[in-house]
Amino acid sequence: MTWLAENGGAALGILGLAAITLLTRCFFFLSEREIPLPTWLQQGLRYAPLAALAAVVVPQVVLTPAGTLISTWQDARLFAVVAAGLYFWWRRGILGTIVVGMAVLLPLKLGLGW
Repeated sequence: MTWLAENGGAALGILGLAAITLLTRCFFFLSEREIPLPTWLQQGLRYAPLAALAAVVVPQVVLTPAGTLISTWQDARLFAVVAAGLYFWWRRGILGTIVVGMAVLLPLKLGLGW
């Protein structure tokens, strides 16, 4: 048996996903004229990066590795989020926010074992 015969479904799936990805990424380049977006969609898309970031970060902060809510205040993530949030409120800098959050998280995790 050949590799294609054994893994034909996987190969077909990979090729299909690659084609769909290529089509959706290049969709706006295929048209010769600009495709107008409604105003409500343009305004909504402004919040997409923030929503995606919140969807990734919030569960990492409030859930344990087992998937349950944290039940103690002795969690380094809570202090790191508060410190990073305060820094961002004060300075509005993304890089500094990350540095401050990690500067609080790492000593608590490595030093205290939280």
